[in-house]
Amino acid sequence: MPTIFIVLGFRFMFYSNDHKPIHIHVTKGGASAKFSISPVAVLENKGMKPSEIKLVESIIEENVEIIAEYWNNYFKHSLYGIVFFCRNYNFSFFVYK
Repeated sequence: MPTIFIVLGFRFMFYSNDHKPIHIHVTKGGASAKFSISPVAVLENKGMKPSEIKLVESIIEENVEIIAEYWNNYFKHSLYGIVFFCRNYNFSFFVYK
């Protein structure tokens, strides 16, 4: 689970096998939520208070470029890119992460 940053105890991260569209998972204590970044909106909420959701949304809005850049750089260098590249050249193998 790559962590992008931690702000005020909120951990902003994604999973190494995540999927598009770009989104971010945020955890604090036993609460967690998932947010889209374009537009910034809560997709799932498991225990975060409305005031925490608003705070996290504002942090995401201020850091959308950083989040998108980190996501794109991570997945650009993952093995999934190699599998896609090889499939274009008729190789048939699978890589599991």
